Amino acid sequence: MIPDKNGNTAKNPGDTSEKMGSFNLFDPVHFLQRILRNWYWFVILGFLGYCISYVYSRYYAQRVYASTLSLSISNNTASYFTPNQSINFIWGQGGNQDGVYLKKILLSRSHNEFLVKKLNLITSYTTKGLIKSTYLDQEDSPVFLEIDKNHPQQVNYPISLIPKGGNKYEVVLPDDGESVYLYNYNTEGTQEVPHYQRPKNKIIRVNEWYQSPNLRFKLVNNPTAGHLGLENIIVTLVPINQAVNSIIGSLNIDFDKELASIMIITKSGYNLNNTVNFLNNSVDVLIKKRLTDQNMVDRNTVEYLNDNLSLIRKKLDSSAVVLNNLKINNRLFDMENIDSKTLQKLNDLDAQKAELTTKINSLNSIKNSVYSNNIEKMISLNAAGIEDGSFNASVSELKALYEKRRELAQIYTPNSEPMREINRLLSDARNSSESGLRKYFDGYNNKLADINAQIAAMDKSLVTLPEKQRIFLDAQRGYNIIENTYNTLLTEQAKSQMRVATNQSNLTVIDKAKNLGQAPIAPNVNGTKMQIMGGLLLIPLIFLAIGELLDNRIRNLKELLSVTKIPLLGVIGRNNYENNLTVLNEPKSSVAEAFRAVRANLRFLFNEEEKSKVILVTSSISGEGKTYVSINIASVLGLSGKKTVLLGMDLRKPKIFGDFKINNKNGISNYLTGQVGMDEIINKTSIPGLDVITSGPIPPNPSELLMSDNNMRFIEKLKESYEYIIIDSPPVGLVADSFELMKKADTTIYVVRHEYTEKHMLRMITEKYFNKEVSNLGLVYNDYVAKQGYGYGYGYGYGYGYFEEDKNYKEPTIIQLRNRIRTFFNRK
Repeated sequence: MIPDKNGNTAKNPGDTSEKMGSFNLFDPVHFLQRILRNWYWFVILGFLGYCISYVYSRYYAQRVYASTLSLSISNNTASYFTPNQSINFIWGQGGNQDGVYLKKILLSRSHNEFLVKKLNLITSYTTKGLIKSTYLDQEDSPVFLEIDKNHPQQVNYPISLIPKGGNKYEVVLPDDGESVYLYNYNTEGTQEVPHYQRPKNKIIRVNEWYQSPNLRFKLVNNPTAGHLGLENIIVTLVPINQAVNSIIGSLNIDFDKELASIMIITKSGYNLNNTVNFLNNSVDVLIKKRLTDQNMVDRNTVEYLNDNLSLIRKKLDSSAVVLNNLKINNRLFDMENIDSKTLQKLNDLDAQKAELTTKINSLNSIKNSVYSNNIEKMISLNAAGIEDGSFNASVSELKALYEKRRELAQIYTPNSEPMREINRLLSDARNSSESGLRKYFDGYNNKLADINAQIAAMDKSLVTLPEKQRIFLDAQRGYNIIENTYNTLLTEQAKSQMRVATNQSNLTVIDKAKNLGQAPIAPNVNGTKMQIMGGLLLIPLIFLAIGELLDNRIRNLKELLSVTKIPLLGVIGRNNYENNLTVLNEPKSSVAEAFRAVRANLRFLFNEEEKSKVILVTSSISGEGKTYVSINIASVLGLSGKKTVLLGMDLRKPKIFGDFKINNKNGISNYLTGQVGMDEIINKTSIPGLDVITSGPIPPNPSELLMSDNNMRFIEKLKESYEYIIIDSPPVGLVADSFELMKKADTTIYVVRHEYTEKHMLRMITEKYFNKEVSNLGLVYNDYVAKQGYGYGYGYGYGYGYFEEDKNYKEPTIIQLRNRIRTFFNRK
């Protein structure tokens, strides 16, 4: 961006005053460059994440497996377990009462507690490798651990068994963790024992009892051939309730979407064989138990029906005798005075009444069984017309609780806490059953009342009949009711006898659970790997993003020019030399060439009519390179044959004398105070056209000296002798001296250092430029390091290897060390 002679660029700065000094908080392009420059962190952390995920997956992650069993529910039996209804339904719409009941059974505590005790699932087996523990199925272990249930045991306490050969195992217990609260497997409660020392390790033989204050068990050989040869077996005892809850939590039961009579049972666990064995055993137990219950219920129903048929038969014979006597004595054989429709209606109502009475009687029998602790005498719910799966479940629960109470009664006294708790559960289960029965009682009684009302209404229309006919009609109706009841019982008896003769379970296993080498269902190893790697890759990304947001330095030349709209005079590369005399010491270097480009661009800011030009060099703060730029601008002007003088007017922090190796005893501060004359402060240099006037000793009042009339006259006097006067002034961001000096300057060079100058520091000079308080202002972008693959696009580039000095240039060792340290700590 080269300014014209009037100091204007391609656009008028005043046209975009709304943008002055407003830098973007976040630069996506620079952020992407920063990421690319730090690519190695992403490679390192990505590789580290891969290694961590591999170690986690290989040595720490516990695989979770699942096996599945499919079960068909057919409707070929009837009991209080099996509602007599079609199960061709859509699951979820309330029709699958039997399926719901079976699901509740499989997830019930009583069913799974039975399996825990049968399969000895109170023991869990693992083996410990160098790092990872592996869960075993019981059949994988060469020995089983058989406990003495009469002895209190410490649960959740790992017992290590180390094979010693010859059917010998060393029992190794943990170094700590002994508890005085032990678990009793008979009472399923805890008991406290006196304090004891940690049991010592001991070698025992198979079938030899091991006893300590907190354990008593023996080892039994596994008769299954082909068990694993393990270096150690770790057995942990768990309470029954914990084992049951763990199993219930690992079960999932659903129904086939196309055929809801197919039940899909899935169990998950850390060992595939364990899940397979449990599912197959669970369903086998369910089928056997279901068949036993069905046979018991059907036999109870046959016995109940036989007893009732005997009573009804006697009533039927007595009623037939009465009816025959009436026919013989009164010679009545039909009811010719009664309308046939009325008579048929009466017969139908009597038949319905007989059927309802039979159901109510059956319902009373069921009620008595529920409330009399006599579930074993339960008859078929179908005899009472009950088709309610939830009631079936409550009855089954009640039966399990009665059995549990009988077991506890042998151990606890009637007023003990466990007995009170089981009685409370029984009361809740009875109330649940009662609510189900009440619904049927209410329905039957309402129907019976309605039938009785209809019969009573018809009886009123028969009061006009002769007395003999009414007596005969009553006798005939009584006989019909008893006969209908008898026929109903006969029908139910035939059904029950048929079921007893041909009874079989209505559950059929379609596909048994098998170990087919199923892949684990969890954890998601690939997902975990991506999470670990992604999390580690986010660390440098987050730090870089935070650094980008907190980094308020000028990092982008294009953004600087677009926001400030101040003309750019040139871009100066990084000074890799030992001093600031780059143009004098390395005149053919790329940096020296950049200063010549600045010299060429300065003429666009000058008034060509002026014979002598004053150039003031300033910056925002110290350290941005204004002295470096001042020295080299003065050098290129002196080398070009122009009579030039360099003034060190940064009286607070003088520097120029050191680079030129000039004595700073006498300088501008001495001259302005009248201590010396002008001839005594002018110093010659190796360049014939360049003189240097240093700042002199640091005065107590630098601002007053610089803004004094004497200083202005001093500059005017220098203009008589020199074509160019270069002023190295104080930074404008710290003191106001330079603003006064700008009034005497023909051109002001404002030095901005790459990735050093703060953005907010440019706002003041930008506002003064837009407000026309500063004119003929140009920027020099200093200390720019071109990153490979990125350019600033303004034609002020430089590159080592193009210029002669740069081609064979080798940095001094101290500079190399400095640059390496700076590069390490200044990585963006």
